[in-house]
Amino acid sequence: MRGIFGALLLSNDLQQAGLLLQADYQPGAAIRAICAQPADAALASLAISQLRGRGGAGYPTFAKWQACRQAPGVDKVVVCNADEGEPGTFKDRYLLQHHPDQVIEGMTLCAALIGAQLGFIYLRGEYAFLLAQLEAVLASHRRQGLLGASVCGRADLTFDIQIHLGAGSYVCGEETALLESLEGKRGIPRKRPPFPVTAGYLGRPTVVNNVETFFAAAAIAVHGADWFCAQGTKYSAGTRLFSVSGDCARPGIYEMPFGTSVRQLLASCGATETQAVQISGAAGELLCAADFDRQFAFEDLSCNGSVMVFNKQRDILALMHNFAHFFMQESCGFCTPCRVGTALLYDELDRCMQQQATQRDMQRIDSISQLLRTASHCGLGQRAAYALQQARTKFPAAFGKQQLDNQSVPAFDLDAALGAARTLVDQQRAETKAQGRAGRRT
Repeated sequence: MRGIFGALLLSNDLQQAGLLLQADYQPGAAIRAICAQPADAALASLAISQLRGRGGAGYPTFAKWQACRQAPGVDKVVVCNADEGEPGTFKDRYLLQHHPDQVIEGMTLCAALIGAQLGFIYLRGEYAFLLAQLEAVLASHRRQGLLGASVCGRADLTFDIQIHLGAGSYVCGEETALLESLEGKRGIPRKRPPFPVTAGYLGRPTVVNNVETFFAAAAIAVHGADWFCAQGTKYSAGTRLFSVSGDCARPGIYEMPFGTSVRQLLASCGATETQAVQISGAAGELLCAADFDRQFAFEDLSCNGSVMVFNKQRDILALMHNFAHFFMQESCGFCTPCRVGTALLYDELDRCMQQQATQRDMQRIDSISQLLRTASHCGLGQRAAYALQQARTKFPAAFGKQQLDNQSVPAFDLDAALGAARTLVDQQRAETKAQGRAGRRT
């Protein structure tokens, strides 16, 4: 990406560790823990932990794994979604670089509980530099008996992992588009149902989870559900990782307990004079100062971990213009509302940036946004104008000052000029229909 994002995504350094990143973890610990207890007991512990998916949707991990375990079929699959393409997100990259053993063991844990023998790490194309390191870790696990046939000496547990390198498509971060790509097809989101847990990779029951989810599941297997639930809120247990970037003194990775407010996170990263915060990437929510006391939790602000900070010197309109350009470029082109709508939206915002927009352009922005939300095939188009609509509400001055004349009208009214002709056409159609009905009666 260009423009604003180019200055934001500079740091992937760990700034603050918490429950998960500070926990004592020895390679192989999660696998040995699961091999020492029945699968039902391990699933029960996962349910008690209240672990929810860290990719953004927040679906209960226990429920997903249990559904896949109960799905008919023996050729089940585990997929780690490492296609971290959302702007402002780099926490999964940190985990794959510094904690790959624990992520891989989380996948193996899932395989043992659902009965899978095959796993994939779907690695973002831009993370190709991690490929050699991850292959080396997988090879080490096989040598130690932690992957492959008879894991930890259990004849009934065979599981191995392959790495699939993505091709750079943003939409493949969505789990069903990822599965299409994994099968060698164009990455287009599938209609659901059926869901991946019953018909995923090649039609087989499949669990798709985020890197951080597998990382957390491995820690829970070792330290227990109560340890994990000691932090967080009633409905959002544990901690989560945040990729903090933008206008702050200390950008980087932060692990914070659920229930942390936006204001607390801003203080931790050294953000001052903050005007806006964009969470969950370009498709996420735009926060203003009135939102800064809200909490990061599934019952309040559900966030995929991306936190982009913008101070008062930033131009909100320029930010929205950049988002529109991003979605226009990343549209897969499958459906017309998204393919055309994102381009039209970008053109309208381009006029705003050039101070050539009128009130009619503002109305068109609203109508295009509505069309994208209701008619697009997948979440990319449905969420493409979400932050823009929030910006229109929360930062109206950023748009009003760009308009030359809110009352301006075209010099030539095409609708009025065609009015008489349209009336004649309508009359002719009505007469033709009447003649046809009369003919049928005779």
